[in-house]
Amino acid sequence: MSPRVALFTDCFHEVNGVALTCRQLHAFAERRGLPLLTVHAGERTELSATGAQTKLQLRRSPVAIKVDSDLSFDLLLQRYRARAVEAARSFRVEVVHITSPGDLGILGALIAHELRIPLVASWHTNLHEFGARRLERLLAWTPARWRRGAARWAERAALDRLVWFYAIPRLLFAPNRELIELLERRTGRPVLPMLRGVDTATFSPSHRLRNDGDFVLGFAGRLRPEKNVRFLVELERALISAGYTRCRFLICGDGSERPWLAANLRRAHFPGVLRGTGLSRAFANMDLFVFPSKTDTYGNVVQEAMASGVPAVVTHEGGPKFLVRHEESGFVARDGGEFIDYVLRMLRCPGMHASMRLQARRSALDASWDSVFETVWQGYRQAVSAEVTPQVANGIAQPSLSNEYPVPGLLR
Repeated sequence: MSPRVALFTDCFHEVNGVALTCRQLHAFAERRGLPLLTVHAGERTELSATGAQTKLQLRRSPVAIKVDSDLSFDLLLQRYRARAVEAARSFRVEVVHITSPGDLGILGALIAHELRIPLVASWHTNLHEFGARRLERLLAWTPARWRRGAARWAERAALDRLVWFYAIPRLLFAPNRELIELLERRTGRPVLPMLRGVDTATFSPSHRLRNDGDFVLGFAGRLRPEKNVRFLVELERALISAGYTRCRFLICGDGSERPWLAANLRRAHFPGVLRGTGLSRAFANMDLFVFPSKTDTYGNVVQEAMASGVPAVVTHEGGPKFLVRHEESGFVARDGGEFIDYVLRMLRCPGMHASMRLQARRSALDASWDSVFETVWQGYRQAVSAEVTPQVANGIAQPSLSNEYPVPGLLR
């Protein structure tokens, strides 16, 4: 028998990696006929059911704090607590899965505690790094030593609080090896991999339409400081200095950095946030995917580019480096200079570029959403059957939402 799962997620309809993963998890449950209650935010509050799956959508209040262009934190979301408890009881939930310490994540943790059922959590976003990068940008007017010191302090403090929160669930999921090791070490909890799949029909070289003489450098994602997108201007200047004037950028997405990029990139097209066929064609029409982010935990867009037959250049920090096979399906750069050198190699070696296009596509064909969520459901079964037990981190027994362990003040 499959456990009856409640997924509480802050993102579902939005265009980001967390929302995509949660939609795919829901779709997997539909394909397999698995009982899943999905609780997420939306334009209106409503309950709907299809087959073994139920959705509870909750409308955030007008006082919700804007965290990002498509994400808010509602201080009044707890007004839905009774309704969410009723939905969980009616669904006979056996395990609660939360995706962040956001408003829906806290609501899910509270409900797991109230119903005395196991809680599991998945790590999707390096919030501590995001916050540090944005703080450093906000303090741009201060001396470099001051703003870097403030950013480092903020990053450490935020990570400490995140670790505290992620020590509460019985079991954790993480998207790459580095985060698995960090969470195991800092929380004492067992951590299972939760990678990402890719739809290789939606993202495919077959969607390519262009056949001009330009070399298109592509980027997709939020145009925010934590994505390090201003480096693209440095990259363009280096390519022009090297004599490559037929290069242009295709930058998909939106965010606070878009005006600055539009003002400083000489040859760039900004189609905004794309979906469906438009996104498929955009990826397939790229020649090289350039992703200078150092904070991404996985890099769904890197995998989507590779599925489209587009090799990628990524940094050595974060999760994307685990997707790219260095010098086979792209390059992993240790610094900005090396990043530029690898892009130049692609321009100078058309034979290597053609080979990497094939290797990028082949590597993506192995990324199956079904295999990802089979591992996740195995984790649910372990949590329900109590096959996982609290561990000790740094000599201190970690908190849990199981009946045997105390609950920290936030969740009382």
